[in-house]
Amino acid sequence: MKCIYYLTSTLKSTQDVSDDLHEVGVEDFYLHVISKDECGLKKQHIHSSNYLETLDIVRDGFIGAAIGCVAGLIGISLLMYFKPLGADFEIPTLVYALLVGAATLFGAWEGGLTGIATENKKLARFHDDIAAGKYLILVYVGKNQEATVRKMMDERHSDADMVAIDSHCVNPFTGVDRVAQRAATRT
Repeated sequence: MKCIYYLTSTLKSTQDVSDDLHEVGVEDFYLHVISKDECGLKKQHIHSSNYLETLDIVRDGFIGAAIGCVAGLIGISLLMYFKPLGADFEIPTLVYALLVGAATLFGAWEGGLTGIATENKKLARFHDDIAAGKYLILVYVGKNQEATVRKMMDERHSDADMVAIDSHCVNPFTGVDRVAQRAATRT
């Protein structure tokens, strides 16, 4: 599955794009619009984005979990080395596993809280456009649907700029894979 990013300048053109994408079989679940005009999107019944797309909750949560896991491993290593309960007292392996698990979950929670306050890194390059009032349309398409969507957008919506293609939204550590050829030739 790929995510194709289109940038439009008006709510009307965004509505038209949304309607035409529905016409070619793209469901609301696979179509999200990011804009500072949330009220306008709601009035026009355009599916807006969610927090997982606009904030770095997932990415920072994974980073926090990794840091928590490392901290947990260091902690149990110190427990094994210093044996604070005495040399004769053996701590069960399950306790060590639970300690690492608790540290990992705590790190994920803290990372997620940090991510709530952070803009999604994949969308950071579009921040100025969105702040200027433009609409960023994210269209998630499968291999069998990509050509249909791109052809329809080229034919019916020359005002919508294809600005990027992302391989998938699941991996939060990758950036947007490539800038669309059409957007690159216009600059």
